[in-house]
This record gives sequence, C-alpha cells and structure tokens, in this order.
Amino acid sequence: MASVDECRQALRDLADRLDRHADASSKIDLDRTLACRITDLETAFHGRITGGRLVDLTDGDDPKAKIALVTTSDDLVALVHGQLDVTKAVAARRVSIKASPFDLLKLRKLL
Repeated sequence: MASVDECRQALRDLADRLDRHADASSKIDLDRTLACRITDLETAFHGRITGGRLVDLTDGDDPKAKIALVTTSDDLVALVHGQLDVTKAVAARRVSIKASPFDLLKLRKLL
C-alpha cells in the first residue's frame, strides 16, 4: 500500500506532466473542481483542472467537486506512472471516475 505522501507526490507528478503539455491541451475547454479519493487510506485530495492544468492541489476532500476520481493508493501511483491504463482500470472497476459524459470526453484528451 502506498503512503499518503506517495499519493500526494503522484498527484504533483501528474500536475507537472499536465503543466508541461498544457500548450497542446490548452484548447480543451475544461474548468472543473476535482477530488481524488483514496479508499484504502481513507484520505482525499482536491484541486482544479483548468486550461489543461491541475492547479491548487491540496489535502482534503471536496464533496462538491464536479469530477471525482476514486481509487486505491497503489492504483493511483500506478496510473500516474503509466503502469496502469486508465481505460482498463475503469473497466476492471479498480478506478471510478464520476463526471458528466461531456467532462469524461474532455478528460480523455488530457490523459
């Protein structure tokens, strides 16, 4: 099981990767709050996706977040580091993404 610090670092790594590719994805019109809930650690993080970037990442849940990613600590780390395919993980119910269908289509372009 990954630690809270490893999950926090994985999300920072994701934010850095999105930031490096923001020029290509800046045409994606997506400005939504995001919550990442880690089930096995009973913890959460939240931030905002805007302009192809993940910003304002901090500890704690946002129950009103428009997009929610629910997974285990190990699966989060594996997703961010490219060891787990997001489509396969969702199909296998290892990852749950709660968002509107339109937001899901836009998210696909970022991942």
